[in-house]
Amino acid sequence: MAFESDKIMFMIYREEGFSRKYRVVYFTELDEHNKDAEINAAMAGQHFYDGFLKSASSNDGKAVIEGFLQRLNAGDAVTAQDIDAALEPYVPA
Repeated sequence: MAFESDKIMFMIYREEGFSRKYRVVYFTELDEHNKDAEINAAMAGQHFYDGFLKSASSNDGKAVIEGFLQRLNAGDAVTAQDIDAALEPYVPA
């Protein structure tokens, strides 16, 4: 069982407004300087996917997420199941 400190909570969302870009926010890595702005931007956007990454493998998991963001922003069709499958090695048990 993973402790809360052993995982990173994230959300992929689509911005509202003109750009409509897909972005990710790693909630558990926010600090006092950017917490409110990042959370407000994510909550104002359109939810696409959320989950947790293991802290120990977070860099690899973040690289996978970044690849999906690039695909989504290029207009590729990506499903939550695609992300689930690709992130499986990086999520807490």
